[in-house]
Amino acid sequence: MKLPQSILVLFLSLTFARADAQAGYNEEIKQSAIRFINTLDPAQKKLALLSFEDTARTKWNNLPVGLRPRAGINIGKMTDDQRKLFHRILSVSLSSQGYLKATSILHLDNLLNLYYDSMYYRKAISDTMYKFLQDLQWSHRNFYLAIFGNPTGPVWGYKVEGHHLSVNFTFVNDKLSVTPFFIGTDPAEYPNSEYAGWRVLGQEEDLGIKLMSSLSPALQEKATISKQVPADIITGAESGKRLIDYQGIKGAEMSKEQKAIALYIIREFVFNMEYEKALIEYDKIIKAGVDKIYFGWIGPVEETKPHYYVLNGPTFLIEFDNNGFMGNANHIHAIWREKGNEYGEDVLKKHYMSEKH
Repeated sequence: MKLPQSILVLFLSLTFARADAQAGYNEEIKQSAIRFINTLDPAQKKLALLSFEDTARTKWNNLPVGLRPRAGINIGKMTDDQRKLFHRILSVSLSSQGYLKATSILHLDNLLNLYYDSMYYRKAISDTMYKFLQDLQWSHRNFYLAIFGNPTGPVWGYKVEGHHLSVNFTFVNDKLSVTPFFIGTDPAEYPNSEYAGWRVLGQEEDLGIKLMSSLSPALQEKATISKQVPADIITGAESGKRLIDYQGIKGAEMSKEQKAIALYIIREFVFNMEYEKALIEYDKIIKAGVDKIYFGWIGPVEETKPHYYVLNGPTFLIEFDNNGFMGNANHIHAIWREKGNEYGEDVLKKHYMSEKH
């Protein structure tokens, strides 16, 4: 069917506007990175600036740096002016909600130290346990920025990473990949002090429980993948596992209201990105088909007990796991992945096929 000229003109104008907005977004991030690089002394450059081919670019981890060292320069080794520029890179890359989640995760590391300090002073934990916890090196200062390649060139990327956070951006000409995007919180709900009740990833949890609770008993049974809740997301950094098979219930089996909740969850992850980039990624998911998205659940449908859910679509994967020690659910790991294009895999392949290297 031939589109009326007015609709075709509108479609093309919106497409070009979206492309212009994406290019402007990429340029803002690039300029923020360049400003940061220009402040680094030679010793800092050795830490922060790495080859685009460095293997650290395509590896992520959510463990504390005391267990897994990170590439790049940490916040603790930056000057105050450099920290301000670090935050400019992060805030221009993410939406306000994404930026607040990321910085709250940084701050939770400081609160973890305060929490266990108070337990130690009350003799609630032993000297040995306290020493073990200190060696994990929880700290706002121990989050790292690594820049791979040269932002003035066509191909480059950056990573912001530490305990419970991994932000991975890859730029290839005017294209951009923003996954894997990992976020986590410990505790999921802070238990005491003026922070009592603070839930950095509360929406991700509440919406998952809401979707599962809205299903009929028959659909709940079909959506349940297993009874044994994994200790971590199934596709964790060191698990070596991939979710290839689709499990649970299809979007086509959901009511209109249930599909809406599933889309709320997806937006809660995707719209951690700056608005224009989030729209591009969200459009891909919608065009691939909401009816083709699978929702799976593991564990009780209770916030206080360990539980896990997955949304697995043709173009993306979202995992959420709330597990903890001694049967408690107060430790969240969550991830959003773009299938076939993590770390810019797909756009890099097309780039290298079209360019001489």
